[in-house]
Amino acid sequence: MEFSDLAKYRRPIEKEIARQYAAQRRRATPTVRPYLDMLEEFTLRGGKRFRAICLLAGYHIATGRDPMAVVPAAAAMEHFQSWMLIHDDIIDHGEERRGGPTVHRRLAREHAEAKAEGSAEDYGMGIGITAGDLEEPFTVDALLSTPAPAAARLAALSEYVEMTRRTAYGQLLDVRNGTLDPSRVTEKDVLLVHELKSAVYTVVSPLRIGALLGGIPARRLEDLTAIGTDLGIAFQLRDDVLGAGFDAEASRKSSNDIVEGKRTLLIVRAWSATDEAGRDRLRRVLGNPHAAAEDVERARELIRSTGSLEYSEQRIARLAQRAYARLALSRTIRPAGKPLLREIGDRLVLRST
Repeated sequence: MEFSDLAKYRRPIEKEIARQYAAQRRRATPTVRPYLDMLEEFTLRGGKRFRAICLLAGYHIATGRDPMAVVPAAAAMEHFQSWMLIHDDIIDHGEERRGGPTVHRRLAREHAEAKAEGSAEDYGMGIGITAGDLEEPFTVDALLSTPAPAAARLAALSEYVEMTRRTAYGQLLDVRNGTLDPSRVTEKDVLLVHELKSAVYTVVSPLRIGALLGGIPARRLEDLTAIGTDLGIAFQLRDDVLGAGFDAEASRKSSNDIVEGKRTLLIVRAWSATDEAGRDRLRRVLGNPHAAAEDVERARELIRSTGSLEYSEQRIARLAQRAYARLALSRTIRPAGKPLLREIGDRLVLRST
């Protein structure tokens, strides 16, 4: 099975997501249903369904079987993703997601248009946080409804709990790092956030949940976990490169990460490698959404000239090489499943979007 075969499951995954929302809509009081409609629109608006497909891949890599049986659990990953994105957009004051307004901005706009009582901003954030929380029971329900032995579902649910906890730890540390002077944020700090906040719920846990639902004991998932961790960190480092506007034509991204003040490896390395004049150049744009375009471009040029961009590219390559070396030597991953995991890694690391 190749990744393109798994990509064909996108439609069944989206149909399952719609079915899950419809089931809850029928049970909900009428005044709640518009919020469920909003969540469904947001979840199905776009996205590659990569985390869901990773879960299917974990199941197939571990068992060799058709992963259609675990499509409900794959849908769970999309509910979890919506939960994280809604809250992340509130934290980052995001305006747009997947080609449309973020949930809290949509709610604030609807409040203002209705000329309702109170603050539109407070309403958007308050309902947005709560709506995001609603995705958590959808996630659990989807995992529990997956047709697998009870012991396998319990193991998958335990992994989900750990995924949730570690992702929250990563978000806590990411927000904390954003309050620190860049000189106080180390490469180790950045990579820890990438492991906890990105690698765990993007790659590691979806692969593990799929394998656990296939009946594979957790003790046999050490290689899958280590490989997924390296590839997940490399994925986020690639996202940082794209998010800083490098290869912007291919990625259709801008320099948002810079003006949002994110303490990426690009910033941390450039900060330590430059002089005070260079740091002043970075200070003018970090966390400044109104930064002039020419100042942002000067900051990007500094990231290039200090070797920080090249260093990130080297770290991405080394992480991928380590993951592929472990994959080649693994005795706990089925040989027939190794090409699929390698293809997933290439899509994570070599992407331009």
